[in-house]
Amino acid sequence: MTINFNDETFYGDFTFRNSPKAVQRFPFPFPEDSYMYSVNLEPHKSYRPGSVYERTFDVDEHYVAEMKDRARVLADDPLRCQSLPHMTLAGWDLVELIMTAKAEEYPDLFELHRDGDRWRWINRPLGIDDTFTFLDETTLPYGPMEYITRQTQGDFAILDQRDDNLWMDAGMVTTQADWSLDFDIGMNFFEWHAPVPKAHEMGVFVRALKFLLNIQQGAPARRLNWTMTINPLLDTSPENYHKWGAMKQELTAENVGRMMHLRVELQTLFRLPRSNALVFPIRCYLIRLEDLVTVPKWGRRFHRVIRDLPVELATYKGFVNNRPKIVEWLSKYDDGAPTSPGIWPD
Repeated sequence: MTINFNDETFYGDFTFRNSPKAVQRFPFPFPEDSYMYSVNLEPHKSYRPGSVYERTFDVDEHYVAEMKDRARVLADDPLRCQSLPHMTLAGWDLVELIMTAKAEEYPDLFELHRDGDRWRWINRPLGIDDTFTFLDETTLPYGPMEYITRQTQGDFAILDQRDDNLWMDAGMVTTQADWSLDFDIGMNFFEWHAPVPKAHEMGVFVRALKFLLNIQQGAPARRLNWTMTINPLLDTSPENYHKWGAMKQELTAENVGRMMHLRVELQTLFRLPRSNALVFPIRCYLIRLEDLVTVPKWGRRFHRVIRDLPVELATYKGFVNNRPKIVEWLSKYDDGAPTSPGIWPD
């Protein structure tokens, strides 16, 4: 496997781009022409070679640039990475999970050599070659969770399971869709989902928690979530709203296709073996609308989804004021033809 890593930015001059290959493998989240919240969990099994579902942790052309962006965000705000004291073992579980998966699935990019508890980890894209003692955090430059998530795309919440609930007691969160780890740390499942409209009345979270509490080791699950973002911003945190919130006022009928991005999260869940915690990776993918509509099926369907979305959801997802401009621009790519079932391009 050869991946050509982009030299790009997710802030300032916004040089982020998707190659034609990245557009085709984008995880479009709408299997039909309308959308409503659902649990929509399925087994996280390898599926469709070349897609974002093929490997345990997807590594793509944005990897190096995303890791540079994570380091930049952490330098400005170290509280984006936190782990309560009882979660250190879960961090080591995550080290093992990610290193093992990447070394097996991307052998040209990553290597893991184990000699008892003495491990050597080679990350070629980032130029890392470290030897450390497993379960001895003094042998790493950071705590175990921070060490490995500085090298892995997407955010990570590590959830402690107790009292028939899940508690967000550790995380690396630098690419989130307007929520704060510093605010949510220590909260339980219902507390951190409290702002979501409609889903509570529909019983979505009660069903989801029941499912999550029963996830077994070796049987990970996944789902997709989505929102919209002005510019290719990975870091749309509440802490930095003063930097990115005003960008919403810059959207015009002329620049919608270039500035507005569909933001999709591939959310996975793994049971960790020693700690019994759940790790919740949240991998963010971005695509500008002018690239999305190069897939005709997606252009038609996305127009219909955004046009018909309940106002409460458009408000929660943060684009209700700009929805008329978005719908008008997308309407040019909807000829009224039927769309085929499923998420994949025709």
